[in-house]
Amino acid sequence: MKPTNDTLLRALLRQSTPYTPIWLMRQAGRYLPEYNATRRRAGSFLALAKSPELATEVTLQPVERYPLDAAILFSDILTVPDAMGLGLHFVDGEGPKFARPVRSEADVAALAAPDPEQSLRYVLDAVRSIRQALSNRIPLIGFSGSPWTLACYMVEGGGSEDFRLVKSMLYTRADLMRQLLAVNVRAVTDYLNAQIRAGAQAVMLFDTWGGVLTDAAYRACSLATMAQVVGGLDREHDGERVPCIVFTKGGGLWLEDIAATGCDAVGVDWVVDLGQARARIGTRCALQGNLDPMVLLAGAQASVEEAKRVLDAFGAPRRADGGVDGHVFNLGHGISQFTAPDVVAALVETVHSHSRKLRP
Repeated sequence: MKPTNDTLLRALLRQSTPYTPIWLMRQAGRYLPEYNATRRRAGSFLALAKSPELATEVTLQPVERYPLDAAILFSDILTVPDAMGLGLHFVDGEGPKFARPVRSEADVAALAAPDPEQSLRYVLDAVRSIRQALSNRIPLIGFSGSPWTLACYMVEGGGSEDFRLVKSMLYTRADLMRQLLAVNVRAVTDYLNAQIRAGAQAVMLFDTWGGVLTDAAYRACSLATMAQVVGGLDREHDGERVPCIVFTKGGGLWLEDIAATGCDAVGVDWVVDLGQARARIGTRCALQGNLDPMVLLAGAQASVEEAKRVLDAFGAPRRADGGVDGHVFNLGHGISQFTAPDVVAALVETVHSHSRKLRP
């Protein structure tokens, strides 16, 4: 059954909408005082993410505060390698770490795609709980990290400034990298399909680190593996189309190629001109983006003006031939924890009101 407000789904499928829908990457996060209170109650980020009840609570917090057009599942992209047995934990001031990184032939050989219904059941329970709590008001977006981005964390053992370990494997043991990515393709595909069966009404691939690769490596390790995932997704559930969004941070060079993966929408970061992206992609799929999240730190007035500029850059969604080009407003990456909540309120109101003026 379609949500009462299905504006996001219609935009992703390039259907007519009365305004441009908006949701925000990392919209349930530390910029909200209510999120911080829930996180303190949970005791840790992992405890919060692994509790379906608390994950439901924080997923709903931003959509109760703002008239956003979608909720996005509260989780973390590293739940998949954690379910593979790598031992995810978080270190204060350093971020995520794996106790057992993947660096040797034996490490790669030991990997297997987890059964989401078993080792990731808490995520699927959260999806079901969130859908029930939303009462079909707005759609719920599920997500996963891309195969390459997950590989970066798995090999590096956490975050990295130069990706020297994962790139060394890529260049010295391409066979191991292919094997690792093949496991991740299966794991990500299974995970997203499980989210769809549990009730996710759209899904998104976050390719956070695809932009650190050379052109040849991006095509082989990131683009090709995401295309495999997209090709393996259940694109319909309960009689409704389930749109797929693909986002590569730093992926402006490859917009046409990302569109050719078969996704319904290409996410773009803030370094890309939205009007040029629309011209390059044409009628192949919708676009999502692309306000610089740092603009929000400059206050409401600056954010409102920049949001209008982004909307104007995309222009009217209806083309001269009568077709519709879909646009979903979003940030070019996740919202900063230092963002003032009232600035987000001004942003959402501006996107809704100004985009109505761009429609005939």
